[in-house]
Amino acid sequence: MARPHRIDTHHHILPPAYVAEERERILAVAGMVGPQFLDWSPQKAIEEMDRNGVATAIVSISTPGVWFGDKEQGRRLARLCNEYGASMMREHPGRFGMFAALPLPDIEGSLREIEYALDTLKLDGVGLMTSYANKWPGDPAFAPVFDELDRRKTAVYFHPTMAVCCPSIPDLAPALIEFPTDTTRAITTLLFSGTFSRCPDLRFIFSHGGGTLPMLVSRMTGSLDRASMKHVKARIPKGALYELRRQYYDTAGIANPVAIAALSKFAPMTQILFGSDFPFWPIAWIAEGLRGLELSVSDLQAIERDNALRLFPKYRG
Repeated sequence: MARPHRIDTHHHILPPAYVAEERERILAVAGMVGPQFLDWSPQKAIEEMDRNGVATAIVSISTPGVWFGDKEQGRRLARLCNEYGASMMREHPGRFGMFAALPLPDIEGSLREIEYALDTLKLDGVGLMTSYANKWPGDPAFAPVFDELDRRKTAVYFHPTMAVCCPSIPDLAPALIEFPTDTTRAITTLLFSGTFSRCPDLRFIFSHGGGTLPMLVSRMTGSLDRASMKHVKARIPKGALYELRRQYYDTAGIANPVAIAALSKFAPMTQILFGSDFPFWPIAWIAEGLRGLELSVSDLQAIERDNALRLFPKYRG
């Protein structure tokens, strides 16, 4: 059995009451995996963590999240999920942290839940979807939420979802192409809107190595030199590459030589976090994949543990 040392920042929970209410929506977006994952439990998670050397999992609610168009339902589901995660943290000290679910695009409800989740429940940050209907996180409507999170110097984890604008290709699960693409849309809107620059104390974490971002970095940086983009460039005074390089990117789904090589060409090893996507994928898939990349001992230690400890030092013990 592997020594527990890894910190998994892309690890999901399925609170029973949430599953009971939204089972069909969850299954509709899961796509590539069967319904057996709905049998998730904290104990099964711990067993999987112990088998794969994971000391701590900082958990979150995966797609489809908690917002389905009804304000009261969104607030209720967010509170239900956050309190469930907090109970896991109390019952299994040090094994679980949590990124709080927020009922975006409900701004007022989200600001209330930030206060409750971070001040009362003592959760580790917030977890958001990459888009809500046809709005991405750089939309001005979301600015009050990011400004409050920046004031608190919060970690903000993003999980991809299926954008309303872009129907999936027939016979292909949304997770295959649309999820990484929507992650890139989210990053692009946060960069070009100036949110990254305006919120320098936020620690953004993006799933799946930033989606297709590694292939598009030069297009983003180059586009800002066009005369027509002067107004956008003014929002990014330190430059696009500076802002992109200081964000965090997890390893879920990308523990292979091609993807890691592309990501590490622009993102320093200090910004890459271990992420498994459990229970949708086995932790061993990422743990063994990283071990097979011939990374240096120090780089592997940074990805599996040390980078996360800079963000969440309370799990050092």
